[in-house]
Amino acid sequence: MHGWIILDKPHGLGSTQAVAAVKRALRDSGAGKCKVGHGGTLDPLATGVLPVAVGEATKLAGRMLDSDKIYDFTVAFGTQTDTLDLEGAIIATSDHRPTLAEVEAILPRFTGSIEQAPPAYSAILIDGQRAYDLARAGQDVEMKLRSVTIHALTPVRFELAEGEGLLATLTLTAHVSKGTYIRSLARDIARALGTVGHVTMLRRVKAGPFGLDQAISLDKLRQAANEREIGQLMLPLTTGLDDIPALPVDPDQALALRQGRILDGAGVATGLHLAIDGIIPVALVNAEGGEIRVVRGFNLMSKEEE
Repeated sequence: MHGWIILDKPHGLGSTQAVAAVKRALRDSGAGKCKVGHGGTLDPLATGVLPVAVGEATKLAGRMLDSDKIYDFTVAFGTQTDTLDLEGAIIATSDHRPTLAEVEAILPRFTGSIEQAPPAYSAILIDGQRAYDLARAGQDVEMKLRSVTIHALTPVRFELAEGEGLLATLTLTAHVSKGTYIRSLARDIARALGTVGHVTMLRRVKAGPFGLDQAISLDKLRQAANEREIGQLMLPLTTGLDDIPALPVDPDQALALRQGRILDGAGVATGLHLAIDGIIPVALVNAEGGEIRVVRGFNLMSKEEE
């Protein structure tokens, strides 16, 4: 059992709970105890793509955390909560509502490289403590600005408020870099429009190479576990490396890489590669300066080697 299970995480379930559900399903399917980890936290109130790595794929979870994400999210104008979503208490209100033309005029400010302050209710560490623990304790939490990249930000639908052409809510699709907080983005967009707002819907539609078309529900996962067919839902470990070129190696070279030795990289393009022996992934390697060095090795063997 080495690969990816892509969950369509339901509303109200935390990422850690989702991983625990996958572990249970694997046990119920007869797979035994497996290493399991997720490739990017989703808030309990968010839904959508949650890549769960199983076995040797957990060695790639860090790459998934660093990958771009795409979200659909809805901003409700006129109220701001302390958590910047539906879960929190209202801390600010405004009677002003923007028009679609005003939205389209300010969105270019929020594309490209921008600075944003993460929400106080977030898992960021401040002097060794989670920001949300400090915020819940009533402390004033000062969040430092961080640079993120918004590759694209597109309005997709809206609901009108009372008054001609005024928006009550706006739903957008955002293609963002790692570390981007959609709740902060919604807050800042509302402020730029002369009002306040909070997120009422957040759905991740893509994480790295994984999209909703590959995602399964928890019900489907449980059903597959009961029928001992969970392996049929698992994507290969290499699916998380679709953007990396393959580097064929022979058995002797594969052995050398598994032992952490450096290979001759003459003629190999500089950059990351997936060293592969036949159909068996051997290691994620980096070619530079005529040498090939292991970045992350995989403990996978063919049946003959086992």
